[in-house]
Amino acid sequence: MPRHFLTGQELDREQLLALLARAHQLKAAPYSSDALAGKSVALIFEKPSTRTRLSYEVGVSELGGHAVVLRPGEMQLSRGESIADTARVLSGQVGAVGVRTGHDALIEELAAEGSIPVFNMLTELHHPSQVLADLMTLQEAFPERPLDELRVAYVGDGNNVARSLALLGATVGLGLIVASPEGYELEPGCGGERSNDPQAAATGADALYTDVWVSMGDEQTADERRAALAPYRLDDELLALAADGAIALHCLPAHPGEEITAELLYGKRQRIWDQAENRRHAQKALLEWLLAAD
Repeated sequence: MPRHFLTGQELDREQLLALLARAHQLKAAPYSSDALAGKSVALIFEKPSTRTRLSYEVGVSELGGHAVVLRPGEMQLSRGESIADTARVLSGQVGAVGVRTGHDALIEELAAEGSIPVFNMLTELHHPSQVLADLMTLQEAFPERPLDELRVAYVGDGNNVARSLALLGATVGLGLIVASPEGYELEPGCGGERSNDPQAAATGADALYTDVWVSMGDEQTADERRAALAPYRLDDELLALAADGAIALHCLPAHPGEEITAELLYGKRQRIWDQAENRRHAQKALLEWLLAAD
């Protein structure tokens, strides 16, 4: 049976920590692995992408493989071909397929109907690829402390990034609190604590994490969302409540002056651009793990 990475819960604690350790090795020696030599990986982008496309496409190349980038208008899916038939065709042509899409049902059906690994490059409910890089960045920022001794406050919308951070964070014992306004809370049961108070959540935290207020698909409620989330802006005042040496994180793209100030985004107390780079290294470790069962 192929391995999949749909929500991140496919990895247990030992596997996730081993994958992160491998990511650090690959960052130190980017061309040390040829795990994808002679293999092709399909990358399906139904949503726009900068970091995800760059990190996966370059990562596949560094592992010796070939990335095949597919967009909606270039595939027969857009003309009514079934997901099941698409999965069968992909399974006969490539070694694995990544998907960046809306509803999770598409990626779930691809995994169920195909015979190759399927990995999540972003869906409506999950963004586990991002969180691999987040955990790796936390390890870099606090090398003397294990993840289960760190406390992270996520402030803002309880979206797919927050959900994946809660799920994978729970796997490694990360101390996480998600602070959101009423109506934007992350549902209970996926790990971490919940709060409606960003100041209380930030107090004593080792890292403060935020995301855009208006994600893809939220444009029709943009004004309403900005008004509700305004008290959850990541700024110097909020970071001052955190622990000494605390860092700011953001999965990008950012809108300076909305969810985060320009001073923090480009300042000395952030690891945001390290997060962006670490996408590639963490995902290379993921690709090795996905194809290890070959």
